[in-house]
Amino acid sequence: MTNRLRVLRAERRWSQADLAERLGVSRQTVNAVETERYEPSLSLAFKIARLFAQQIEEIFDDSADSGGT
Repeated sequence: MTNRLRVLRAERRWSQADLAERLGVSRQTVNAVETERYEPSLSLAFKIARLFAQQIEEIFDDSADSGGT
């Protein structure tokens, strides 16, 4: 799943640690989501969307994962 998390964070000049603190997760979790090694839980995706005042679909794109299904 691709995402715009790094761009949104950079626009606000937040470090990964800053974002992690705001979300109540570890910096490693933020890094893993940004580098697309980890797909956030639905509750974390909602927290991210609320924090950036955007819809989940504006931040995360799962179309690359559809694989013909």
